[in-house]
Amino acid sequence: MDLHKVEEAGTSLPISKAPFPSPFASGVEYAAPARGTWNIVHVGMLVPESQQIFVCAQGCLRGVVLTAAEMGAASRFSTITVRENNVLDGDMEDLILDGTTDILQKLQRHPRALLIYTSCIHHFIGCDLEYVYKKLRERFPDIDFTDCYMNPIMRKSKMSPDAKMRQQLYSLLKPRRQNGKSVNIIGNIAEIYPSSELLWMLREGGFRVRDICWCRTYEEYQEMAESCANISWNPVAVPAGQTLQERLGQAHYYLPISYDFEEIEKNLRSLSQALQLPLPNFAKLREKAERALHRAAESAKGMAVSIDYTATPRPLGLAKLLLEYGFQVESVYADSFTAEDKPEYEWLREYYGSLAIHPTAHPKMGLLAASSKPREDVLAIGQKAAYFNGTSHFVNLIEGGGLYGLEGICELCSQIEQAVWEEKDTKNIIQVKGWGCCG
Repeated sequence: MDLHKVEEAGTSLPISKAPFPSPFASGVEYAAPARGTWNIVHVGMLVPESQQIFVCAQGCLRGVVLTAAEMGAASRFSTITVRENNVLDGDMEDLILDGTTDILQKLQRHPRALLIYTSCIHHFIGCDLEYVYKKLRERFPDIDFTDCYMNPIMRKSKMSPDAKMRQQLYSLLKPRRQNGKSVNIIGNIAEIYPSSELLWMLREGGFRVRDICWCRTYEEYQEMAESCANISWNPVAVPAGQTLQERLGQAHYYLPISYDFEEIEKNLRSLSQALQLPLPNFAKLREKAERALHRAAESAKGMAVSIDYTATPRPLGLAKLLLEYGFQVESVYADSFTAEDKPEYEWLREYYGSLAIHPTAHPKMGLLAASSKPREDVLAIGQKAAYFNGTSHFVNLIEGGGLYGLEGICELCSQIEQAVWEEKDTKNIIQVKGWGCCG
């Protein structure tokens, strides 16, 4: 195939003509070699002193086995292979029970928790998983078991596999007496930025702040059950917060990550009222953020800016902010948009209707990336934007990177300036699976 003859039809739309929330038709998909986003193995490993067992067909195991090996966590990872005879003979329950028992007997010591990942075949054949977990808990009362899922058929369902994994991440928490001065930050893969005004508010208000990213022992993880409330800002964490509210009675405050000054202040004021927290000096924080944005925009002068959805759950919100402060935002790479980004979507359609929206999963995208010339005049925010533009100037940000609030915007500006002046080894960086998972 002549790569130079690949047509761009279907791989670019001006936002003025891009339907919300899905600008591109779903079909055969391409996976860009930007591997920094976390998968279900990485997320599950956040539970300290835990072991994972994946139960699925051998072909499906290849990716998760490599994930565990690449992150140096092979000792915390085991597999049970499902074969054709297990489906035909109807002994799937025994396979899981006997396989899990065999694995646990061979370990030097029992883990505190065991995450068992079943796959789509178990749902197709009606495997009695409740029976399996009941028997496992009877056999191994010293181990906490929870159900996790490697189920591709969930990708287009009401709850995505990512959201389900974040939900199950906290399913092992056992009810405890609540401490009215303890809160959890949930659903993130990166620690909150230390200077965030949200963290300042909580600590100044006398609250103990807990986060699974900070847990190093299983007991520290269990202490999260003592908190009176959970705070989330990643959309995929909402089911986790709702479930914990129902199961443990912990209030859930969803404060969406935002790049709009008014929305940030509104979110923090609502939390302040709910938990009786002191408020920071928003006027000074705004001035600081504005100075940082003007400085970063001057540094990036003459460079086109490209953003992708792996960098932040709200790429359109970030695009709007940067455009308002003089950045030359050229494109956004996203296959769909979140509900939180709808106001920014409408604003961009009205004032910057020519902003290019590109898919990341369209089959043509790989061919176009291979045939296009590197663009060193592009500043990318996110690994996929860096890959598709072929630039070494990029901000290596995954899921917002813990940069919450106005202080988070200031830190993002600092990273933008650094990306302008310092070239990165893009090819090698984006090949690292689960960026930041191993610290």
